Amino acid sequence: MIQTRLGILGGGQLGAMLIQSGIGMGISISVLEADAHAPCALYATSFVHGDPMRYEDVIAFGQDVDVITIEKEAVNVAALKALRDQGKKVFPSPEIIGMVQDKYLQKTFLQQNGVPVVPGVLIAEKSELAAAVQSLPACLKLCRDGYDGRGVMMIRNQDDIRDAFDAPSVLEEFVSISEEISVIVARSEQGEVRFYDAVSMVFDKEKHILDYQLCPARISEQVSRKASDLAIAVAEALDLVGIVAVEMFVTEQGEVIVNELAPRPHNSGHHSIEACITSQYEQLLRAVLGLPLGDTDTQAASVMVNIIGKADIGSNLSQSVRSLYSLKDVHVHWYGKKERAGRKLGHVTIKNADITLALNTAASVRKTLND
Repeated sequence: MIQTRLGILGGGQLGAMLIQSGIGMGISISVLEADAHAPCALYATSFVHGDPMRYEDVIAFGQDVDVITIEKEAVNVAALKALRDQGKKVFPSPEIIGMVQDKYLQKTFLQQNGVPVVPGVLIAEKSELAAAVQSLPACLKLCRDGYDGRGVMMIRNQDDIRDAFDAPSVLEEFVSISEEISVIVARSEQGEVRFYDAVSMVFDKEKHILDYQLCPARISEQVSRKASDLAIAVAEALDLVGIVAVEMFVTEQGEVIVNELAPRPHNSGHHSIEACITSQYEQLLRAVLGLPLGDTDTQAASVMVNIIGKADIGSNLSQSVRSLYSLKDVHVHWYGKKERAGRKLGHVTIKNADITLALNTAASVRKTLND
């Protein structure tokens, strides 16, 4: 049906789920990835072993595809601009990717477009930090290369300042938060926009990694409208083609402020595979291939639990995961990655008409995974 050849930069689980969604559409999908054993190797029409950050590798990869998208931000933007100049379609645009790669540029972009954000200042190196800290606690984020909780630390005292990152970072004021939420928005080349219901995200306080999420979010209808309006405004300001996850904080006063952007499939949208009419993965394919966007309605309440690698050697995690298949309304996604501490190895989605029952099942799932 669809003759377009799609290329994905990055071969992780997000790319794998994107390919799985595209199989039913009959799309030829190629992947460029440095890890020969990455999840996409199981599913891609063509799996190219190369580095998405290396200019020459991206240029060579782009010759055999018509449309290029990403499943991670760590890609070579200059190469994507050159491929676009050759007539290749690149979604999201290289300019969006380049901006999002740097948290300070991202914050500046949002501020310039009237989007409320956490106040923050640029710290070029650790020696500047002590003078810049006005009050404690505060949050320090590496400008580049942070992911899954890496590159984020709380500054609570002088010892933390001494142990801080010695690289360009953003120092943010501490904000009292009642809820962390995410809204995913899709936008097509024609300007059609669809958004998903907000989800609440619960993070591991030590690892700063998403533990579980629930949909609908634990927020009022008024706050939900604020969040969706903000997310749509971000997508429009970006002139986005594709999808963007807009991560936000809800303050104790009920204000909504944007934390970070991810212009690609996102952990906070995994639940959409089972819980929404159109998953975030199918939606991205629709957007970049010029198809009408799909219905984003939520069909049932859901809780999504991440499966995280354990620190102990000889973990029985895989056996624990196998036992989850016997549970009703539980959908297991195992990524096929080698286990290591703190690594996302899979996720579990629990779908139920009653969010309380879904949360009860999720508690059992989390206990099984953590035992």
